[in-house]
Amino acid sequence: MRNIPLHWQIIAAILLAVAAGVVGGPDASLGSLQLTAVYAFLGTLFLNALKMLIVPLVMSSIISGMAGVGGDKLEKLGGKTLLFYACSSLIAILIGLAVVNIIEPGGGDNRALAATISTSDPAISETLAKVEGRGTGDIVQVFVRMIPSNIVSAAANGEMLGLIFFSLLFGFFLARSKSEHAAPLVHFWQGIMDIMTAITMWVMKFAPLGVFGLVAKTVAITGFAAFKPMLLFFISALIALLIHAFVALPLALRYLSGVNPRKHYAAMTPALLTAFSTASSSATLPLTLKSIQEESGVSKQVSGFVLPLGATVNMDGTALYECVAAMFIAQVYGLELGFVQQFTIVMVALLTSIGVAGIPAASLVAISVILGAIGLPLEGIGLLLVTDRILDMIRTAVNVFSDSCAAVIIARSEGEDTLIAVKS
Repeated sequence: MRNIPLHWQIIAAILLAVAAGVVGGPDASLGSLQLTAVYAFLGTLFLNALKMLIVPLVMSSIISGMAGVGGDKLEKLGGKTLLFYACSSLIAILIGLAVVNIIEPGGGDNRALAATISTSDPAISETLAKVEGRGTGDIVQVFVRMIPSNIVSAAANGEMLGLIFFSLLFGFFLARSKSEHAAPLVHFWQGIMDIMTAITMWVMKFAPLGVFGLVAKTVAITGFAAFKPMLLFFISALIALLIHAFVALPLALRYLSGVNPRKHYAAMTPALLTAFSTASSSATLPLTLKSIQEESGVSKQVSGFVLPLGATVNMDGTALYECVAAMFIAQVYGLELGFVQQFTIVMVALLTSIGVAGIPAASLVAISVILGAIGLPLEGIGLLLVTDRILDMIRTAVNVFSDSCAAVIIARSEGEDTLIAVKS
């Protein structure tokens, strides 16, 4: 196994997991041992190990990255990063809007789906309870969460926006400090970064087992029979996500930064497969940093600033999905949306993909905000539960790939050569 590349190990684990999930089903057991419990155990251990790394890795990568960049370059680097994230998310949403208008997954026979929603269903009731009372005020709360009253509490509760803001401030003033006592801090944070990278490499040795557990549990519980009524919606969302991941972002890589998209895909494959399996951009961050630095050749200074920020605020796949889902529900309910309503969906999807990322059931909360903005009942979210987990895995991989593209494009704009540049 040592000589087999990690991405092939993960692919094999995913294929085995799908087979195990399909054959076994949710009630499969080995004697008195429930197989789904075994899958959950393996998946949870791996996911917890990745999450364990997030706080020290984010803080050390941002602080050491900014200390290396220097305070004078921060404004330019931050401006480029935010501009790319805003533009890529907007393009993703417009792609989703175009696809859902062309295919119309909620039209025709699928309009009967609205009658199948039962608010007495425990799963739907639980979901509605999570999103009840959410509104555009949740977008404003992103600024409140950005400045935590207690940084230790923010780290303990996984409030990444607050942690990133504090790390940005610390790194900025560390880079500008003229104090002789500041120099050891630069080495301190760089040392933590190096150690966290080493721990990440050790954790990733267990990635095939963890990925197997996560995927097998999802397939066993979800199954495929319930997908039939929602197949057209699933295909529409999938096509839009694939267009963004395999057309829009590669074009940006090639023509904005002069790099070879195929080489970048190869470099990011382990991180993308892990993102797909875990459905968490934050949990994948340790491997994303490792892949972008060692395989794509982006400096620690740029990647340490761009990627942790992107894992929190740049959600191309999520924004695209929110738009497709809201349009689908509108079509199911027979609501013809004009330009103004569709423009509203685009803008709210762009804001909520950032603003509600820290809330449990984030994508469903964001969709509830959009539905409220265009006057549709929240019960329509119940339709999405069948396909949500699988699409969540796919859109997370798109989120991570977009973050990696941002790091490469910004690194090239800063004059870095990288390992994937097209040779002239």
